[in-house]
Amino acid sequence: MSMKKILLAICLVSTFFATAQEAENNTPKGFDRNRMFLGSGLILGLSNISFNIGANPEIGYSLNSWLDAGVSVNLNYFSQNANLTGVRERNFNYGGGAFLRAWPVNFLFVQLMPEYNFIHSSQFIPSTNESFIYKLQAPSLLAGIGYGSRQVGSRISYFSIMLDISQNKNSPYVDFYGNPQPIFRAGFGFYLKPKR
Repeated sequence: MSMKKILLAICLVSTFFATAQEAENNTPKGFDRNRMFLGSGLILGLSNISFNIGANPEIGYSLNSWLDAGVSVNLNYFSQNANLTGVRERNFNYGGGAFLRAWPVNFLFVQLMPEYNFIHSSQFIPSTNESFIYKLQAPSLLAGIGYGSRQVGSRISYFSIMLDISQNKNSPYVDFYGNPQPIFRAGFGFYLKPKR
């Protein structure tokens, strides 16, 4: 991953942190069960040569009125037909990571998600009738923006679009040629102890 992209991501997140408006007067100090949430992101990707579906169960904590942090698990299936590349590919990957989600306004967020993925890939070349099986590992750094609804202590829902900015050729989020593919996620969650 190039240093320019890392610095750009840090600057983008820092800008949103600096401009976020806080109403912290009534924020309790220490751990507050009202601020812990469980949820999942759902992944769907379609193109004329590929199909992608997955889920990202997560547990997080609202650190304040504009910042969430947590950990997530990654389960993903990807298939690509041989029409364009000459190679039919089927991938299943799983892994885990962390996330940081900043809400500079209550309907818009930016997100960073470092992940580590374990990939099981099978490839078939119809022209030569050859098959290959690979077991790979790859880190990824997903960055993106989203639109959603978040009520700390009650519920959360969102839609996001992200890219893997790590530029790792084994990433499950790149195409056959190594180009990053957009990742669309819809997510939902609920806080453990809703406010009464």
